[in-house]
Order: sequence, then C-alpha cells, then structure tokens
Amino acid sequence: MKKQLLYALSVALMCISIESNAQKWTNLFDGKTFKGFKQLGGTAKYEVKDGVMVGTTVPNTGNSFMATEQEYGDFILEVDVKVDNKMNSGIQFRSLSVPEYQNGRVHGYQAEIDPSTRGWSGGIYDESRRGWLSQNELKPEAKKAFKLGDVWNHYRIEAIGTTIRTWINDVPVTYLVDDMTAKGFIAFQVHAIYADMKPGMQVMWKNIRIQTGKDMQPRPLDGKTVVDNYMLNNLSEQEKLEGFKLLFNGKDLTGFRSAFKTTAPPSVWTVEDGTLHVNSSGGKESVNGGDILTNEQFGAFELTFDFKLTEGANSGVKYFVNETYDSGMSAIGLEYQVLDDAKHPDAKLGTVGNRTLASLYDIIPSNKLDPRFQRKIGEWNQGRIIVYPNNIVQHWLNGFKVLEYERKSNIFKVLVAHSKHAKWNGFGMQDKGPILFQEHGDSVFYKNIKIREIN
Repeated sequence: MKKQLLYALSVALMCISIESNAQKWTNLFDGKTFKGFKQLGGTAKYEVKDGVMVGTTVPNTGNSFMATEQEYGDFILEVDVKVDNKMNSGIQFRSLSVPEYQNGRVHGYQAEIDPSTRGWSGGIYDESRRGWLSQNELKPEAKKAFKLGDVWNHYRIEAIGTTIRTWINDVPVTYLVDDMTAKGFIAFQVHAIYADMKPGMQVMWKNIRIQTGKDMQPRPLDGKTVVDNYMLNNLSEQEKLEGFKLLFNGKDLTGFRSAFKTTAPPSVWTVEDGTLHVNSSGGKESVNGGDILTNEQFGAFELTFDFKLTEGANSGVKYFVNETYDSGMSAIGLEYQVLDDAKHPDAKLGTVGNRTLASLYDIIPSNKLDPRFQRKIGEWNQGRIIVYPNNIVQHWLNGFKVLEYERKSNIFKVLVAHSKHAKWNGFGMQDKGPILFQEHGDSVFYKNIKIREIN
C-alpha cells in the first residue's frame, strides 16, 4: 500500500511538473487570425490556412513583415518553418520600425531562413542595418541543420540579455553576443523577389510559441558552438567554457613587451577607449619603437582579433615569432597581413597577391571570395588564425576561411624557399612562439583580442 501511495504521489508530481512546464509557453499566433499582428514594409500576401501562417511573394515590392504589435526583450521562441527551396526568408526579433530611421524601414536582428547551398539558416542578419553578424562558415554541422524539400524545420531562438542563441532541428547554430537592440517586435518575413525567386513562392510558419519572464528555461551551454561576440573586450560564458582568454584587457598593455626586449611596449602603442592603437610615424617600419609581443608563447591555438585600418595603412599579426633572427627591423614570424590593399604599394609586390590583406605574408595569397563581406577602410574587420595540433593552419577574414596550409610540410618548405623568408633557417618551424602585433609606421587599431589553446 505504501509503495502504491508513493507511486501515485510521484505520478502526480510529474503531472504537475509537466503542466507547469507547459504553462511556460504562450501561443504567439492563434492559428486562425492575425490578431496581435500588423503588416510592415512591403505588400507580400499573408493569410491563415489550416492553422498555418502563409506568406506569398508578389512582384514589385520590398521585404514584407508580419509583425507582433507587442515588443519583446528577453524571450525564448519556437516555431516550425517550411519554405520554397528557391526562396529566402527570416524571423525578425528585437526589431524596430520608427519614422526617424529610413522612414520606418524595418530593421533589427533576423534569424535567417536560407534553403540555398551555402547553408546559413539560423545565422543572424542585422536587417537594414549592419548586415551579417553571424553566419555558418565556421560551423559544418550548423550548415547541414536545415532540411531541404517539402519538410518542416524547427527553429528555436533564445534572446536573453546580450546573448542570442539559435537552434535548427535541435542542432546549435548561433551564439551571438551583442547589445545593439534590447527590445522590439517579432516578425515573419517574406523576402522581396530576387535571384531565382518568382511570384507565388511561399513560406509557412506554425506552432509559434514563446516564453518570457523569470520562468524561462534556456538550454545549457554546450562548450563547442562558435561565438560571435560584438561586446568590447568581453568574454561570454560560452567562450570561457571553450577556454578563451583575453590577450588584451582593454585597459593597458599588461602581458605585452617590446620586440627583442623584456621591457614594456613603446609609447607608439596606446590604449584608447578600449582599443589598442599603433600610432602613425610616417609609414616607416619599426622606426618608432617597434613591434609588441605577448609574454606567453603558443603552439596550437585559435586567435581572434578585430582590426581597423586607416587609409593606406600597413600592419600585421605574426605567430611562431623567432627573435633569434637578426632582422634589424621587425621581429620575424609567420604573418597574417593587415593592409589597405587599394592604397598601400605592398599589395602589388610579392607573387600573385601574397602580400594582400589576410594573406600569409609573401608566401600564400588569401582568397577573399565574395567582396560583399570585405569591410571598407575605417570599419572594423575580424581576423582569425587557427593552428591545429597537426600543423594545419587557417586564416579567416570576417567569417570566411581565406587560406589553409600545412606548416612544416614539404610544400610549405618549398613556398618559404621562394619567399623573402628563405634566408631564415627553420622559418616558421618551431613548436611555440609569441603572438606579435606589428608597428609599420601607420595608424591601425585592434580590439577584442582573444586566444585559446587547442589540445
């Protein structure tokens, strides 16, 4: 009898728990009408069919949005999506439409619905504002999460504080940290017709539900999702879990020293509003104090850094630096080139562009792919250098891999032998070395410098 009572009690508690969890969700769309919504932007057709919100493309109109009348700050949203495979769409959130911004144009965060082969579904696009904030080139599993064909895909969006996360079909896609907009409406986009799109294409949404308030149940961190962090010199909880640390604390040059010395960095390097600035000295290499290096040395690692060029500027980020080489100027190491390709003469030297932005300087040219994702001079770029334990090295620029090579391989040795580095015995071959930021006499800014060691 006692066992039966305990069993009945446990079942009752389980039912209460399930009911409690169920109550945490609120339907955002009633499946019958557009009560609580209003259409913004273009004139695409929206209708309700069999409990499903259906958006249909029409000619001669801009992007259209079925938007909630209510604004949401922190929330968890789930929705099922089905879309024509030649269409593009998205889910807006923390979005705005105000007269003072481009005459009411909808702008804000968008979780991408992208059935194309590039596989960026679940990435975050800043609609009508900054463009791509997080796409999937560094995330092979995320690129495959969206299922093509006449199928429903399940989206989950968590926006809590400055952290935005997305999943598709329970596969983690985006971990974005940003504070541009804290609150706004949620909206469902029918994209303007472009590329292979045609009138009459449809995107559908159903089972749209939301959690808000203190009872939200965010998913635990997984320790492996790539983070796109736009906060200044900040480490998110996910980055900490993955082993990242700040190389530059945003306040001073603790952890750095002058090249070839043990003394503090020279005065040409200054910290200004959380950014590391190498000041101009007339464009001559290392004549105003020289390069700075980390006190620590690194072998296999992932380094990320944001950089901003001034017109005609030259700098670089070097790794596996060897200070025993007597160069007379800059310390010698493998270099991720930081350069204004259009205005600095170095871009036209070397071989087949191997001195241009993001190249392995004077050895391997970068393939910068789609020019849409290159930033203008004066805008911030993100560089990424990944050195794997097997000596595979990658350079990334603004989320795209622009080159890959195998350090210490025969091909690498041949390439070095045909470069200006051939005179340095064992160039780029040591197991560890400091990270260097180059002073080349030009004004260049760095921030958000982070590193994690790879085992």
